[in-house]
Amino acid sequence: MTTRNTVWVFGDQLNRKIGALATATPQTHRVLLITAADKIASRPWHPARIALYTRAIEAFASELRESGFTVDHRHAATMREGVAAHRAEYRPERIVVTEPNSVTARRLVSELGCDIVMSNQFLCHPNDFATWAGTRKSFKMEDFYRWQRRRLGYLMDGDQPTGGEWNYDELNRERPPKDGHDRWPIPVDVWATTRSEALQRLEFFVTRVLPMFGPHEDAMLANNWHLAHSVLSPYLNLGLLLPGEVCDRVEEEFRAGRVPINSAEGFIRQVIGWREYVWNFYWRHMPDYAELNHLDARADLPPLFSGGATQMRCVSGILDDVRERGWVHHIPRLMVLGNLALIAGVHPQQFTRWMWDSFVDAAEWVMVPNVIGMSLHADGGMMASKPYAAGGAYIDRMSNYCKDCAFDRTKRVGDDACPFTTLYWDFLLRHAERFVKNPRMATQVRAAQKLKDGDALRQRASDVLAMLKAGTL
Repeated sequence: MTTRNTVWVFGDQLNRKIGALATATPQTHRVLLITAADKIASRPWHPARIALYTRAIEAFASELRESGFTVDHRHAATMREGVAAHRAEYRPERIVVTEPNSVTARRLVSELGCDIVMSNQFLCHPNDFATWAGTRKSFKMEDFYRWQRRRLGYLMDGDQPTGGEWNYDELNRERPPKDGHDRWPIPVDVWATTRSEALQRLEFFVTRVLPMFGPHEDAMLANNWHLAHSVLSPYLNLGLLLPGEVCDRVEEEFRAGRVPINSAEGFIRQVIGWREYVWNFYWRHMPDYAELNHLDARADLPPLFSGGATQMRCVSGILDDVRERGWVHHIPRLMVLGNLALIAGVHPQQFTRWMWDSFVDAAEWVMVPNVIGMSLHADGGMMASKPYAAGGAYIDRMSNYCKDCAFDRTKRVGDDACPFTTLYWDFLLRHAERFVKNPRMATQVRAAQKLKDGDALRQRASDVLAMLKAGTL
């Protein structure tokens, strides 16, 4: 039998088990992969991301050829031109595509007349999420996570959570250790580009790192970029790993008695809870969601994000890590970089673009909800019931960055006052009318309104914002 149909595979669907490719054979389908020049040139992507994306596609094309498929790996100016050239050369009867992972890509495949197959790349399809959401007026990730646990069966004993608790957050918020910063095995500091390499990274994590994952998952260390984190998000987001197989291995190690419940549950919650929640939030609210700016934040992205220097030790160290490898874990992203953008009033769309450009695991579906909803509260509370704003005290509690910093995290006024502390209190005052009505924020807002140094605080905040804008902080 000759191949008459084509499966078009996008660069973030690199797995034989995903969607249309799962039922394709070398006898029935050829495979189309397109590396589009306009996509690569469209943004100032981190070099590591470009390298991972392009090399992973090349490697996948080679793997498919070794499996007997005829592969047309097109290097074209645009995706649209790549499809047109493929049709002109091969004249397929049908081009079949698994549901792409962005609004723009789905619009494109529809315009091009492709047959679209439902995706199984995530564990909760938007159709399933809609069933869960029903007529709810507001959503909580914790409710979604418990529903996911029950329907998928992870860490469940019958209808009850293994161990009797749904989550073990109280065991997973320990401060960073004062010594033994090298206690966690060091992951390979080069990104995997093939499925076999990604599976090796998964095994490294579940066997050597996962047992220590839980307690310090929210900690940050200036002299340890990875701690006990999996560093698997790039492979999940490209399709080299699937969420089900990752969670299966985690539960397997837990059931064998080699991983404590708080580490297994904490990690599985990140995968089947938060990751799937973000994915479905994207599809439920896009495309308008990306343009929300509920707090009317208008400040331009400070120069320090694009290479400028800063005396803030936490920000400087974390941005150095981002520039070096295009990755830091979720707490530096949320509670340092995102927190700074939030309390400094940075324009949410500018910060979204920077995050999207800067991280090796970035994708629109990841960054838009995480920045607009989680980091900058630009959706007015659709995703999170309170903004994740914090002063220097939080960063000091959860990291070792404050030691030897030029600023004093205990001060909110004065030339050496920590910018996070200053801007945190100023943020509460700027938005007092809105957040005093929020039961999770009211106490802090009222405390800010009672500050005796309110005038000095506002002046220091004005100075900090001016220095941020000028790149002199």
